[in-house]
Amino acid sequence: MACAVEVHGLDVTYRSASGPVPALAGVDLQVQPGEFVSILGPSGCGKSTLLLAVAGLVTPTRGEIRIDGRPVRAPVREIGIVFQEHLLLDWRNVLDNVLLQIELRGLPRATYTASARTLLTRMGLQGFEAKHPFELSGGMRQRVAIARAIIHNPPLLLMDEPFGALDALTREQMRVDLERLWMDLRSTVLFVTHDIAEAILLSDRVVVMTARPGQLADIVPIALPRPRTGDVQTGPEFLHYRTRILDIFYKFGVLHT
Repeated sequence: MACAVEVHGLDVTYRSASGPVPALAGVDLQVQPGEFVSILGPSGCGKSTLLLAVAGLVTPTRGEIRIDGRPVRAPVREIGIVFQEHLLLDWRNVLDNVLLQIELRGLPRATYTASARTLLTRMGLQGFEAKHPFELSGGMRQRVAIARAIIHNPPLLLMDEPFGALDALTREQMRVDLERLWMDLRSTVLFVTHDIAEAILLSDRVVVMTARPGQLADIVPIALPRPRTGDVQTGPEFLHYRTRILDIFYKFGVLHT
């Protein structure tokens, strides 16, 4: 069951030895249940901070976040999170890394073992259940991290540049795999990226952010049919969305001529 996310007047300012560092300023955002929304912006604009605030891992300086109408005032348990680094445990094999999510939640491992194996098969990892992270490629490790994040069927999935460390071909395959997986699960997804094409190809809407302190410059609805195969990127609609997003970045000074 997907959930709704509401962000109202969100400010986040970090303290540092040299003084306050504003990360986000006046962010308002509403995400509908089952919607795939990308947060797109330059490095350091507060994209990850917004994601962490939604997860309840960063306390807002001002404003409020609600998930299904409930204020977020502590770490949220009913979510899945995927970071740029896979954060797998080296001493646990693939299956045990996926089931770590279940163990930490105090759920019966035996009930989820078959589901974990099925999920790994869907993600192209059949036969690797007993392998350890050091025996896997970067893309395979990130697939394990995604499986770990969704094994408990979270209503909300937060993804912080999960493909940022991958090579271009692996990244494209991961994008295709994620879209197909999401089309089956229909969880609500907030996906942080600085890649314009990735945002367009994955999203129902793209939230375009300004430079720090991050503000919402604009929100671009994406109406491309799914699944979005590689040839979509050469079509006029894709190019229209890309041009529109680039124009927003020029308008707000993120890019300069």
